[in-house]
Amino acid sequence: MAGADIKAMCDAIIHRGPDDEGQYIHGPVGLGMRRLAIIDLATGRQPIFNEEGDAVIVLNGEIYNHLELKRDLEKRGHRFRTRSDTEAILHAYEEYGENCPSHLNGMFAFAIWDARRQRLFIARDRIGKKPLYYHFDGRRLVFASEIKAILRLREIPREVDPRALDAYLTYEYIPAPLSIFKGIRKLPQGHWLSLDREGLRIRRYWQLHYRASAASEADLAAEFLDLLRDAVRIRLMSEVPLGAFLSGGLDSSAVVAMMSQTAEKGVKSYSIGFDNATYNELPWARMVARHFGTEHHEEIITPDAVGLTERIVRQLDEPLGDFSVFPTWMVSEMARKHVTVVLSGDGGDELLGGYETYIAERMARRYARLPGWLRKGAIEPLVALLPPTEKKKGFINKSRRFIEGCRLPADLQHVRWMIFLQEAEKGLLYSPALGEALADQDPYGFIRQAFAACDSPEPLDQQEYVDIVTYLADDIMVKVDRMSMAVSLEARAPFLDYRLVEFCASLPPHLRLNGKRSKYILKRAFRGILPDEILDRRKEGFSIPIKSWMKGELKPMLLDFLSPSALAATGWFEPAHVQRLIGEHLDGRENHSHRLWALLMFQMWHHQYMR
Repeated sequence: MAGADIKAMCDAIIHRGPDDEGQYIHGPVGLGMRRLAIIDLATGRQPIFNEEGDAVIVLNGEIYNHLELKRDLEKRGHRFRTRSDTEAILHAYEEYGENCPSHLNGMFAFAIWDARRQRLFIARDRIGKKPLYYHFDGRRLVFASEIKAILRLREIPREVDPRALDAYLTYEYIPAPLSIFKGIRKLPQGHWLSLDREGLRIRRYWQLHYRASAASEADLAAEFLDLLRDAVRIRLMSEVPLGAFLSGGLDSSAVVAMMSQTAEKGVKSYSIGFDNATYNELPWARMVARHFGTEHHEEIITPDAVGLTERIVRQLDEPLGDFSVFPTWMVSEMARKHVTVVLSGDGGDELLGGYETYIAERMARRYARLPGWLRKGAIEPLVALLPPTEKKKGFINKSRRFIEGCRLPADLQHVRWMIFLQEAEKGLLYSPALGEALADQDPYGFIRQAFAACDSPEPLDQQEYVDIVTYLADDIMVKVDRMSMAVSLEARAPFLDYRLVEFCASLPPHLRLNGKRSKYILKRAFRGILPDEILDRRKEGFSIPIKSWMKGELKPMLLDFLSPSALAATGWFEPAHVQRLIGEHLDGRENHSHRLWALLMFQMWHHQYMR
């Protein structure tokens, strides 16, 4: 590969690493990287070579156990030239070969060129915190942290994958290994990829197992606290300023609490809020900040929704329907004015039964036992008559969403409330061409496969496992990585330390979700550490008033990109049905914000990338 190609690919992701650039080009291989300097500022430049110079590595991410790994490898005869965590991976590869990712604790996507074996070895962290996309045509492999870098090579085909488009509109994200481009794939979480004379191989190196511990509740709570404290401690490793996202929710508050116990310097915290009271959580964030004496920064956001939407589309590379990209970008932009690294509370919901979908699934089992005449003849028609409200949640909005999910197949369990476009409506929305391309596809196939892969008969175990290997990796981690790295900010998630993830999988289900009390073990462990008001408050979630924005500031953009002519130009959707959705939403008869936002994001993405 020519140096100009590597340079162009690096230029496309300069936001991921504004501090430095490195290249290695030799024979059939070209490697490039952009560096956000956080550890070993003086000698950590990449690419990094082994002692003999016949193996070279580039890394995106951080390895938190690199010092322990280095000590062990030095005892085994390896010689280090830097203090960089990147070099530790390279020597681990020399020592352990394909098993080296199992020895790493961190967030990472790395590539090693092994000249002796003529092998390219690529790996992604267990949870999928750092991204890795690739294109392989049987002759050449091209890979990068973001799709936009791969697309810098003009010969890469740009063709929409109908399966990915259908998955996106169904779930609001695109599950691995699919991407929106037919010729580009994601390396799944916890997998490695190698390319050598024997061809391309992809293997899983990490699998989450569920085994209920017999230890006492008190002992498990103490162990949970110790593990989270240590996960926070090792993520404070940095030679640049560091802070924390603080939403006022339980998870981010727990992280700030542990930072206050382990940080050598004072904790900096960052929060955003909205004028709409049902979306504003600043009072809770202030309570936690005062409790722990953080250097607290906050802003009431009145964003340029149009301009921000355009920037988000350019940054994402493929459509993502998660509304919380907005506040994630905005709080990242605010924090980056002061720090280069932040800790976040991501992962707590998936580990500890934090989502309302888990409770909804339990309620649905009881609801299904009601007489059919009562459900179909009375409750559902009555709920359908209730117009949606402007609140984030509320009884009416939640009731409508509950009934909508109950119509889906029961074997999808809690995922029924994570589906935003059902099959009946696809028949109205999809063009004949798209419908024909999807004729033999099961839109729920990857979800059913994930349920089957869980080794526990417990419903909650299965539901959390499915979220960890699908929604967490391909929605939450994508959102956090792209929005933080867009402003050159590194976000670290202590809850997703693999040791803590595996420990939570050993907790009996009732210590995660006890009746309707989610995150039971966390609340027990932090009683006396966090204010009772934080421990006992109802979960709200990190979101924005998008349904109101669509009736206001975003309305012209909505009408433009979803106009009959714009829809006809892309050819994927039926304009008449989309116009009906728009009319019902603007009139307040229905809340179609999820459907309309997903369509808007796709149309804007198509305009940006497929013209």
